[in-house]
Amino acid sequence: MTRMGRIAALAATLLAAPVLAADGPGADDLIVPAEGRTLDEYLWVRRPVVVFADNPADPRYVQQMQYITDRADALRDRDVVVLTDTSPGDRSAIRQALRPRGFMLVLIAKDGSTVLRKPFPWDVRELSRSIDKLPVRQQEVRDRRAEGQP
Repeated sequence: MTRMGRIAALAATLLAAPVLAADGPGADDLIVPAEGRTLDEYLWVRRPVVVFADNPADPRYVQQMQYITDRADALRDRDVVVLTDTSPGDRSAIRQALRPRGFMLVLIAKDGSTVLRKPFPWDVRELSRSIDKLPVRQQEVRDRRAEGQP
């Protein structure tokens, strides 16, 4: 199978898979659509990683979502919620706030500040490192150790 064929097959799989819709910002779902959501509902609760694309078949979007699904546990451990927006015409509140152009990955801290913006897919290992450097995350790790949790 050609590279484009593999990308198309992966895109079809992601599109056919049920999207995990959160009932609220505290829900355990990892991947939720950005439509109808705001960044404020995650303030001090979860760390949004927002993945934008102009089309769900964009190879960069497909690759980013594969990275995320391959290492979902690492993101859940860091209180991450992945918000996806592949409909630029819908003008979601999150899209209006972050103003992406084409593909974009954005990491937002629990305090609502933008930590990083990348115009290309980024590995979850690198995302995890960026999250682990944040002061709030470092405090969470210290608190877990004090409570005897791993």
